[in-house]
Amino acid sequence: MPLDLTLIIVLSLPLLGFAVNGIFGKMLSKKLVGSIATIAVFTSFILATTLFVRLDGTQIVKLFNIVDHDNFKINASFQIDALSVWMSLIITGIGSLIHLFSIGYMSNDEGYYKFFSYLNLFIFSMLILVLGSNYFVLFFGWEGVGLCSYLLISFHYNDKHKGVANSLAGRKAFIMNRIGDGGLLLGLFMLLGQFNSLEYLEIGQSLAANTHLGSGAMVFIALCLFIAATGKSAQIPLFTWLPDAMAGPTPVSALIHAATMVTAGIYLLVRSNFLFELAPSIKDLVLYIGLATTLLSAFIALRQNDIKKILAYSTVSQLGLMFVALGFGAYSVALFHVTTHAFFKALLFLGSGSVIHGMHEEQDIRKMGGLAKLMPITHFTFLIGTMAISGIPLFSGFFSKDEIMAQALHHNIWAYSILVVAVSLTAIYMFRLYFLTFHGNFRGGENLKSKVHESGLSMTLPLAILAILSVFGGILNLPGLFFKGSAHWFDNYLSQGTFGLEHIHNVHLDFNAAIQLMIFASTVALGILVWAYFVYFKKGNLAKSDLELSSWEKLSASKLYFDEAYNYLLVNPLIKLSDFTGKILDIKILRNGVYAIADGVLNTANLSRRWQSGFLSSYLFWMIFGLILFIAFYILKISI
Repeated sequence: MPLDLTLIIVLSLPLLGFAVNGIFGKMLSKKLVGSIATIAVFTSFILATTLFVRLDGTQIVKLFNIVDHDNFKINASFQIDALSVWMSLIITGIGSLIHLFSIGYMSNDEGYYKFFSYLNLFIFSMLILVLGSNYFVLFFGWEGVGLCSYLLISFHYNDKHKGVANSLAGRKAFIMNRIGDGGLLLGLFMLLGQFNSLEYLEIGQSLAANTHLGSGAMVFIALCLFIAATGKSAQIPLFTWLPDAMAGPTPVSALIHAATMVTAGIYLLVRSNFLFELAPSIKDLVLYIGLATTLLSAFIALRQNDIKKILAYSTVSQLGLMFVALGFGAYSVALFHVTTHAFFKALLFLGSGSVIHGMHEEQDIRKMGGLAKLMPITHFTFLIGTMAISGIPLFSGFFSKDEIMAQALHHNIWAYSILVVAVSLTAIYMFRLYFLTFHGNFRGGENLKSKVHESGLSMTLPLAILAILSVFGGILNLPGLFFKGSAHWFDNYLSQGTFGLEHIHNVHLDFNAAIQLMIFASTVALGILVWAYFVYFKKGNLAKSDLELSSWEKLSASKLYFDEAYNYLLVNPLIKLSDFTGKILDIKILRNGVYAIADGVLNTANLSRRWQSGFLSSYLFWMIFGLILFIAFYILKISI
């Protein structure tokens, strides 16, 4: 099958699944609905693997012209290269496992067919985003994932207890992402003004041929794209929507955090590497924002008690690590962590979904405990995910984090020091989550304990597959001290097959420095594991109540008061301004003005209506009266 046809089918299958379930889903059985959606995405994954195997350079697949005027063209076209194909593998591979998990998780939901149609649309939008050959097609996918996130986060908008909160969470995600989208639009207009094109290759080649192009413009364009990435990938200050996005069903959380939406910002910066290389000041900004985000969000996660909120702040922190790598210009390192993060974060979120499903929708870890015996498969796979994200040696997260740490150690010792603290906090809150959830005595009451059960095969099978990937995912980019012949395979794959990255080489530490770094990282991670074991398992320490928290714990539990600050500085003033303008502009000026005009017309009509009495004598009187006035006016005019 030709590559261009394969690409079109990869894109079309999730869209077809969306259409079939969206139109006919209400008439189909739940098993058929879930099967259609899952098979559509899984088949796209199989075809994407054929693109990966047959990949040879960069190929553009053009479907049709959107705009064609003089020398200006915008095409609906797609680009097959190392970056787009790899992202497609992550999206469809992880996405198909999440679809499979959802078959069991959503089995009792009334909106079953709508949920799966939205999931398919989400996958389609993300594929459009990463496969497009220009920023215009990317923008369509960008807005598509924004729409789907709103639909899925607020999916249970009619829930009796949480419907309003779910709706507000969806609205918050939508609005905060529109801020970033404004930056993206402005950046696209600037690109059009500078290059008269939105094609990645044309812009990159123009920059390579004309390095004297306005550096100020490049800085502004890079800043706009960074603002867009900040919104989608939840970096400070546009990060508070992501923890609230946990209002959606848990498979949605896994999809957003692991395979789709939050990776879009990372992809945008990697794809635009040729722009950021000409704007070093914006790369520094990316670095500083990433450092602040990874550290502060890790601190916030320390004292959260909602199992999904802990994982949400963990995602924000891990995205901060990726931004740090991007700030150093280590684009393939950032995408390597995107890959391993997709494995273990999908595992952790689906594992938390299995826990919530088995606990009958309970999400507070203070009411859990002892689930290792009650849910053995979920426990074992969740432990693997916890060890991977915590950087335990030889798990996937250990290798991808170590690559980022190596970049920091080489470029900036202060950045390395901050990252050491951040990754240490990650291990602390994750092992706290693990031990409080799966060990100790069950704290939810005997009635709930009798109902706790292990999840079915459709939910545990994806957990097992993701656990295997979380263990062995680091093989993709092993350092040279393991296998010199195949060292840093992923770096080579991505840099050799992605425009702009062929001339960017990541820093690789020498043997002694690499060994010392790995030993230090291993010692820290294993030391925290031992500490957490004694504190939460041996001593049986529990999560404190709100009244028992110390000052720093209150700061963490209160999420550093970011939401309160935003409400005080932005939300409340806007509400007051809208109330003021509503009363003054709307009621007193616009509404009263419209009423005044209407009253004037009505009064005029009432007055003129009196002349239309229907009596012939009245009409004759006014005719004679008018004739007399006309003659009098004529005589007066002649006499003057």
